[in-house]
This record gives sequence, C-alpha cells and structure tokens, in this order.
Amino acid sequence: MATPSKTKKPAKASKASKAGKAAKTSKAAKAAPSSSAVSPAAATPPDGPISTFVRHHYRHFNAAVVIDAAEGYKAHLAKGGSMFVTLAGAMSTAEMGLSLAEMIRQDKIHGICCTGANLEEDIYNLVAHTHYERVPNYRDLTPKDEVKLLKKHLNRVTDTCIPEGEAIRRIEKHLVALWHKAEKNGLRFFPHEFAYQLLNSGVLEQYYEIDPKNSWLLAAAERDLPLFVPGWEDSTCGNIFAAHCIEGDVEDPRTMRGGIEYMMRLAEWYTEYTKKSKLGFFQIGGGIAGDFPICVVPMLHQDLGRRKIPLWDYFCQISDSTTSFGSYSGAVPNEKITWGKLDENGPKYVIESDATIVAPLVFAQVLGW
Repeated sequence: MATPSKTKKPAKASKASKAGKAAKTSKAAKAAPSSSAVSPAAATPPDGPISTFVRHHYRHFNAAVVIDAAEGYKAHLAKGGSMFVTLAGAMSTAEMGLSLAEMIRQDKIHGICCTGANLEEDIYNLVAHTHYERVPNYRDLTPKDEVKLLKKHLNRVTDTCIPEGEAIRRIEKHLVALWHKAEKNGLRFFPHEFAYQLLNSGVLEQYYEIDPKNSWLLAAAERDLPLFVPGWEDSTCGNIFAAHCIEGDVEDPRTMRGGIEYMMRLAEWYTEYTKKSKLGFFQIGGGIAGDFPICVVPMLHQDLGRRKIPLWDYFCQISDSTTSFGSYSGAVPNEKITWGKLDENGPKYVIESDATIVAPLVFAQVLGW
C-alpha cells in the first residue's frame, strides 16, 4: 500500500516575501480555526478610495450586487465565519493575485479550490512575467497569426501569451526533481503540496519577475492554506507528469495523489473546520473548481450520515453563465437548496459579469481599499 501523504516542513521563505508573510495555519488536512485566527478577519476596515467610489456609483443591477455581496462577505467574517474561494478560468493569468494574495495574508480567505491551470499559471507569472506578450487585437488574429505565435512558443490565453520556455520549462525541471524525490522516498503528495514545496524551497527565487507579494499561491504556501485542485491532470503540469509516467521516468503515477483523495481530504477538513466556524462559499467562475467543493456537504449528509454538519453559510457566484443553457455553473443559488448544498435562509448573491473586473472590486471592499 502506498505511503500516506506527509506535509513537509517548508524551507526558509525568501527575503523578498517575508514582508507579506503571515502566521502559518496548522496542517491543511486537519486545520480548524482558533479564536485568534478568526478575530483579524472579523475587523471591518474603513472605506478607502476604491470602496468609496464603488459605494457611490454602483447603485443598481449587477453593480448593486457587487456592494451587497461584499457587505455580506464582511458581515459573514464579522460574526466569526470563514470563507472558501473557488477559482475557475484563467484567473491567475489575469493576475488576480494582485488582490487575492492580500486577501489571503489578511485572513479573509481560509481555503481555496482551483483548477490545475490556476495553480500553475500563478507560478508562471511569478517567474516569467517580463517574457509574457500581450495581444490587444486578439480578436483580429487569423489562423496564420496564431501559427506565428505557436512557432514562437507563445501559448495564448485571450489577450495574453504565456512563454513556454521561460514559464513552463523553467519550472519543469524543479518539479520533476520533487517528483523523483517523493517517489524515491515512497511518499505521495497532492499537486498543490508539490507546488508549495517548490515555492517554499526558494529554488525559484532566482527567476522572480514580479513582486512576490502579488503571487497568491506564494501567499497560500507561506500560510499552508488548505487548497484543493480537482482535475489537475487537465493542466499543463498534469500533462507533463503523465508524459514522465509514460516514459517511465516516474514509475508510479500514484506518486501524485488525485481527485478522490482530494474529496476525502476536503470532507474531513470541512467536518473539522466547521466545528468552530461556519464556511461561506465565494465562487469565481464555474466548472470543476466550483462544482467539486460545493458537493462536499450533500455527500457528508446523504452518503456519510453526518447530518449535524452545517451547510455552506454564505454564497456568492461571479459568472457569465446563464441558467437557460442548462449549465450547472449558471444555476441560481436556490437550485442548490434542492441538492442540500445551501439552506433557505443563508445570504445568496449572483453577479452576472466578468470576474476579472468584479472580483477585485469585491476584494477591495473587504480589504477597505
């Protein structure tokens, strides 16, 4: 039987990142909030210039819900609640870390579920930012234009091209070394645990091309923030891991722990965490990043018989998916009541807009910017 996963003690953090470093949480699999962990988040900061602007101008429709959701977020924290955030799409390449990292450092976020793309792309941006190329006229590109980008090894995400050599290949050798080390020692880790080891080792500091305080994953690694990455094999690093397994360079694919084990860990973490603090659910985008974690509550209730465990206590979704398309991502919050995910009385918000615009505004209000 494979050796259980072990969370290793992080190496000394980089000098550049110490300024933003907060006190670490306990081991992610069994973390439960202490009173000291809840108190800082409960403090409501005064409005800064961004919050003041939003409060004055955002009065109706989706704009008004931006304020409502932010006020609900602050109220949830103020009463001792905690917040779980999900990241879909290409939020890391959109540089969501500019606000998300500070939310993590200020204890406004207590767990995250993200796609494999968001996990790796925050690191790519950290080590290769100056090599990225922006294509503002991306809608006008012809297939021949796209081939030119391909030949230059520039992987396009909407208007932003990720440089393969400086981003993907730059971290690959360091990740492979961690995979080999784990396999040699008979250890198994989750994708985010390998990412945390990579960042905490300091081996990437030589490549940093942005201020480390703007990397949300580095902030998460420094706090050992509970992180869940379902469907990681769909990412670029997941493809690379599969390739190394196919070639026999990594002999045991089980060196990387997967989705079922992530759900098992999430179930135990949620069970323990909610004994001391109710969890809210702040969903950015849709897809597996949101659908995977929100299902943990009905599983705990209906499949494990843990009926006393509370439901998600707050819900907000920022998405442009619409209900009429039949997408789970576009389902209104009340539909989740029928699945045993939310209760009828909890605060629920839907902001039908671009998350890259809206999420930083919500975070700015929570942070008092």
